[in-house]
Amino acid sequence: MGEKYKHIETAVIHEGYDSKEHLGSLTTPLFQTSTFTFDTAEQGENRFAGLEDGYIYSRLGNPTVRVLEEKIAALEGGEAGLAFSSGMAAVSAVLFALTKADDHILCSKGLYGCTFGLLQLMEEKYRITHDFCEMETEEQVRGMIRPNTTCIYVETPINPTMKMIDLAMVMKVAKEYGVPVVVDNTFSTPYLQRPLEFGCDIVLHSATKYLCGHGDIVAGLIVGKRDFINQVAMTTQKDIGGVISPFDAWLLLRGLKTLPIRMDRHTANATEIFRMLKEHPRVKAVYYPGDVESQDYRITEKQMKSGGGMISFEIEGTKQDAQKFLNNLKLIKIAVSLGDAETLIQHPATMTHSAIPKESRELMGINDQLIRLSVGLESWHDIWTDLEQAF
Repeated sequence: MGEKYKHIETAVIHEGYDSKEHLGSLTTPLFQTSTFTFDTAEQGENRFAGLEDGYIYSRLGNPTVRVLEEKIAALEGGEAGLAFSSGMAAVSAVLFALTKADDHILCSKGLYGCTFGLLQLMEEKYRITHDFCEMETEEQVRGMIRPNTTCIYVETPINPTMKMIDLAMVMKVAKEYGVPVVVDNTFSTPYLQRPLEFGCDIVLHSATKYLCGHGDIVAGLIVGKRDFINQVAMTTQKDIGGVISPFDAWLLLRGLKTLPIRMDRHTANATEIFRMLKEHPRVKAVYYPGDVESQDYRITEKQMKSGGGMISFEIEGTKQDAQKFLNNLKLIKIAVSLGDAETLIQHPATMTHSAIPKESRELMGINDQLIRLSVGLESWHDIWTDLEQAF
C-alpha cells in the first residue's frame, strides 16, 4: 500500500487524485482528447526530448489514465503502473519486453487460453520457447529453469483449476537465477493478494474483470519497478499501441472505488455456494482457494486475504451433461468473463480454453466435465436455487 493511505479501502477512493489540482472536481475529470497543445514550438521540442514534463498525445499519456496508473501502483505496492486496452495487451507487452528471439519462458501449469495462444505465436514466429511447471516445490522450478530463461510467468489461483502457486517459494528460486517473475493477479485483485509483497517483479491484471466490476469495459494493467514500466511504456506499449481509452480509464476508476465492498460480497457468496456444491451428489469435485480441506489451503492462508469469488467444479457425466446443465440455468448467465455483479458460468474446455489442444488441456486439469463459476453479488440463496434446479 502507498505511504499516503495505509488501508486499501481508503486508497481505492483517494489514491492518485487531488481535487485541488482539478478545479475542485470531486470526481476525476475525463480528458477525452487525442492530443494536447503546446504553448510554443520549443515546448513541444522539449517534451518530445523528455526535457520537460507534460502531455503530448494520449497514446503516450493522458491525465485521466495517469490517475488510474498511480492508483493501481499504490494498491499493489509498486513503484509505477501502466494501463492497456485489454488484459492481453498487458500480457503481450510484458512478455515482449522481457524476451527476445531464442529465449525461454517458464510458466505455471495452467494458463488462460489466450495467454497460451500468445506463447504459441511467440514460439512459432520468434523461437521464444516455453515450458509448463507444476511449481509445487523448489526442485521442480529449479529443474526447469534453462540458461536462456528470461521470465517466469505465474497465474495463482490458476484459471480455471484454482490451483495455488506459492509465490514466496517461486521467488526464492527465481532470485538464485536472476529471473523476473510475472504474476497474473486477475482473480484475486490487490484486495485479496499482493504478489509484489512476496518479492515478485511484475503484477498484471485483466482489469475487465473484478477491478472494473461492472462488465462495461475491456482493459489491462501492469505494476512494477519504475524503470521497467517506463521501458514498456516507451517500447512495447507506445509502438504496438495497446493503450486504454480515457473513457475506459474513467469508468475503471469509478469501478475501483467499490472494489473492497464487492470482493467481500463475492467471497461471502462463493463460500456459501462452495459449501453447497461440495455436498451435492451430482458434483464430482469442487475447486476453491478457500477450501480448508484442500492441500493448497496453506498457500491461500499465507498469501491471500480470502478465497475470492471464483469456483470450479466437475459435474458427473459427459461434456453433453455439462452443457445441458448450463442450458438449464435461468438466473445465472452463460458468459466467459468474470468479476461482474452478475453470476456468470462457462465451460472452459469449449470456451475460454478451447484454443488449447485437448491433450494439453487435460494435462492442465481441464476436462470436459469442468465448469467455472464466477459468483456474483446477488443473494447466494437465489444463486444456489438456480444451480440446484439446473442439476
